[in-house]
Amino acid sequence: MDTKSNKAALLYKVFGVIGLGLLIATYFLPTWWVALQSRQYPKSMYPKGIRIEFKYDGVYNGCKGVKEREEITTNEGAECLVEMNAINHFIGMHPIVQGVNTDKSRPYPEYYTFDTKKDANGDDLISTETGKPIEIDVTPKYLKFLDGVLRNSKYIFILFGLMLIGFIATPKKVNSLLAWIPALVPFYFILLFGYSMYWYGHHLSLHGGGAFSGIKPFMPTIFGEGKVAQFATVSYPYIGFGTAVLTFITVMLSLLLKKKAIRDAK
Repeated sequence: MDTKSNKAALLYKVFGVIGLGLLIATYFLPTWWVALQSRQYPKSMYPKGIRIEFKYDGVYNGCKGVKEREEITTNEGAECLVEMNAINHFIGMHPIVQGVNTDKSRPYPEYYTFDTKKDANGDDLISTETGKPIEIDVTPKYLKFLDGVLRNSKYIFILFGLMLIGFIATPKKVNSLLAWIPALVPFYFILLFGYSMYWYGHHLSLHGGGAFSGIKPFMPTIFGEGKVAQFATVSYPYIGFGTAVLTFITVMLSLLLKKKAIRDAK
């Protein structure tokens, strides 16, 4: 093995380890943020609007250290995730799937939807045991799928990490797939985030309906600024998306250097 192949072999491992570290950081950092702004949420109370943050394992409150109400100040900040769900419900949108951030005190996750079982005449069927209407789960399947992806994302990232370790630890094989699959982590987020926003904006038939029955299905803003009803919408990548992109770049550099090292060694 000559000097060039030795250098390339060392560098591919260095970039591979850096990529692995960035991949781990990506899982724990907020990847994207979305905010709603309007006159009813003044800057003095909500400097960044009703803001929520997206991570690979769930959706979180994005308001920190602001006034929850005019007369109350809290170090934790306002519960903007709760407020966002209230606004969404107003137009008939389903509650946000929160993944591992789901309130564990509830018998069902926030996004679950129930209806009452009906008889042939459309009247509620009453349970003989409880004397109350019989409830049935009418939660859309996509929301359950999305919740499953978020809750199991840590296992997906562990698999990605093991793939990168395998790529780094096998110097005599290119093993391109072991690099490509984890490297594409920012694109997985974009696909899931983009489709989920589309799904939410095109399913405004939440049981109970919305106050604005005239609002038609729409594509929520996924990048930049937009407007829905009286709300200005803002949506931009956050620090976690930056580390995800750096993961892609460093792992791709590692892959190219590994190919060079193997080629030069022949």
